[in-house]
Amino acid sequence: MTIKNGTKKDIDGKPCVYYDGYWIRRYEIVSDDYVNKKKMIDQLTRRVFHHAEPGINTPGFRADEIRRLYEQETDPARKRVKGAMLAGALLNRGADIMTAIVDLQESGVKIESGNPLLRECGKCFMEALQLGENIKLSSGGEGLDELWGEPFKVFSLSVEEFYESRYIKVALTMSEIDKITRKLTGIVEKYQALGEAVPKIRELGEAAKLTCETIRTDPVIFEVWPRYVAAREALENYVEAYLSAHETENGNGLKKVVKLIRDGGALLKRLSTVRVPMPMSTNKFIDKCDKLLQSH
Repeated sequence: MTIKNGTKKDIDGKPCVYYDGYWIRRYEIVSDDYVNKKKMIDQLTRRVFHHAEPGINTPGFRADEIRRLYEQETDPARKRVKGAMLAGALLNRGADIMTAIVDLQESGVKIESGNPLLRECGKCFMEALQLGENIKLSSGGEGLDELWGEPFKVFSLSVEEFYESRYIKVALTMSEIDKITRKLTGIVEKYQALGEAVPKIRELGEAAKLTCETIRTDPVIFEVWPRYVAAREALENYVEAYLSAHETENGNGLKKVVKLIRDGGALLKRLSTVRVPMPMSTNKFIDKCDKLLQSH
């Protein structure tokens, strides 16, 4: 039986919604007003700066200053960084304007959809989105464009549409986590000496999916996050202990497999914390696994 995307169901007491093969933890949709949108934009803005390269969280009031310097810059490498700083300033300015709009609303001032403040807010978020190509993730790799676009999505879409886009994104991320976990365990199972690593990889995969679907303000995070960290550390400790014990064995072919476990664990970590799909990174890792299989 085919399950339709958006189907809701409680599974073992957990409210879930179905998207693209996965039952994902579901959250109640908040009211589609400026107050709630502001809260969501603030949370997403903090999140994106947490994952972005350091130094780009420029205050909104400095947007004009960094824009002038960005436009004058001729060195490509420096211009990229200044473009990233301008993007950060515009994102913050958009969030600042949303704060002003909420303050006015709470003071009894009605803000119509064509209000100049709203138009300016949207303009800031849109330009920040366009400049996002200048920004890098602090951990490297892909995924920043997905994160960077979320504040603009909250501003421009209904809350319900934004939630749907989030669930689709989480489902894609879970699919990549499963793909990596299956590929890695399939390889490691071929080596009896590394059998201890298999349950550790699987546990990290399951914990990573739970982390991916859970928002940080949900009380269940106090169970989900410790499980994820414990699983991640167990695999990291296993890899470190093995490589340390076999440090002098240059011809040990199993070390290549253990290093593959390390790389796979690191990718699972990135996927679970950033919570957006990374197809290029995932496919690159799968190719790496296939090449190792061909060489053994």
